[in-house]
Amino acid sequence: MTFQNLFIPHERREEEERWLAEEIEEQKKRYEEIVRAMDALEPTRERWYAEFLQRIQTRGFNVDGDQRVKIPPEDIPLRPDRPHKVVY
Repeated sequence: MTFQNLFIPHERREEEERWLAEEIEEQKKRYEEIVRAMDALEPTRERWYAEFLQRIQTRGFNVDGDQRVKIPPEDIPLRPDRPHKVVY
């Protein structure tokens, strides 16, 4: 399959450019609010991770129907030495 350049050259009026700039600015503000909210969840997220890892070691997880498999501690991955979030 070959790459198809589907870009259609066009020009925008000044009014459209202003509207687009406003929309982009609003999107950036919303995105920053979302990032702040996600960062505020960090302590809760850590607790969720700990609960999950404990649960899959004690109760296990469903493999097929009602069959459960417990994960031995040596199969639990080590926590990475980096922040949880993706670099924005």
